Amino acid sequence: MSILFEIIIGLLILVILVVAHEWGHARAAMKSGVVVEEFGIGMPPIGWRKKLKNGILLTVNWLPLGGYVKLQGEHDSASKKGDYGAASFWQKTKILLAGVTVNWIVAAVLLTILSLTGMPKVLSNQFSIAGDSHNISQPVEIVGLTKDHAAQQAGLLAGDKIIRFAGNEVPDTDSLIQLSKKYKGQKIEVIYSRKGVEQKVKLTLGSSADGGYFGASLGQRELIRSTWSAPIVGVATTAQFTWATLEGTVNLFASLFNGFIYQFSPDSDVRKEASTELNSASESVAGPIGIIGTIFPQAQEAGLTQLVFLTAIISLSLAVMNVLPIPALDGGRWTLMTIYKIRKKKLTKAHEEKVQMIGFYILMGLVVLVTIVDVSRLI
Repeated sequence: MSILFEIIIGLLILVILVVAHEWGHARAAMKSGVVVEEFGIGMPPIGWRKKLKNGILLTVNWLPLGGYVKLQGEHDSASKKGDYGAASFWQKTKILLAGVTVNWIVAAVLLTILSLTGMPKVLSNQFSIAGDSHNISQPVEIVGLTKDHAAQQAGLLAGDKIIRFAGNEVPDTDSLIQLSKKYKGQKIEVIYSRKGVEQKVKLTLGSSADGGYFGASLGQRELIRSTWSAPIVGVATTAQFTWATLEGTVNLFASLFNGFIYQFSPDSDVRKEASTELNSASESVAGPIGIIGTIFPQAQEAGLTQLVFLTAIISLSLAVMNVLPIPALDGGRWTLMTIYKIRKKKLTKAHEEKVQMIGFYILMGLVVLVTIVDVSRLI
């Protein structure tokens, strides 16, 4: 599979997830009597447009960066019939959170399907039902190579799955480590699978433990498979991942904030620690370029299961991010609206635009920073 095709698949999945999010907004708006003026797939400039029978302008745009929905009277202070602003507080709440709900449901459906076929186990306490779910260990996999050592010299690559090693089965990573130690310095045959195709190679193991006899970092994926309990496991795991994602997002923002603040400390040790924290935080972040350019291709190489799992996690991440009280996001708009309702004050168009614009600039600044990190990784 070419890198171009992998990038196209990644873009397509991201667009589908964002369009699903926007469809949730549009559907909830129509049910609440709010007029949907335009539903866009991708971002302008417009490439194709059509007026639907229900009056919605459907557009397909040139930039494959998600999508958008345009409602009549989008400001909270709008008051004409069919305006978003004229809807009740509860209707606005449903409209704002509908996109989050759709993304959460998409994640739950995908994880339910994976529960039937085999869901990757990524949490030590990942939910399962003892009477029905069982774990499946996949072949030992190369996750990293030591330069100028046996595995790399033999042409093995990260992602290769080891089937047999020196004529022996390899049930787990410890077995391979012990076998490489047993046959150190000897020429052996390794049977491995690369992208589903079984191959074999002969190599001479190192005679010293320095760098490893085999010269590769190893990993082993574990799957959880269920039958009748798959829907329960799928939904419960989605809830578990939601909390883990929310917790990780909060910790990420805290690390970034602390890192920036303590960078200006007069204490050199504090500045050094802050720099380490910022570097650690940046390594945990991936924007569209990072996801499409590196993460999606890696997931596709790992197989359909990993690709579907990554899609579910990204859909869940979109839900979590949009529910946060950040201006310009759904959660931020709802928070601002709620604060003014509690204070029994009118949220004017000018003030709403000012708050949302500030939030938008902050988000765009973060996007630029993350993009720079993504590009530097690719380079």
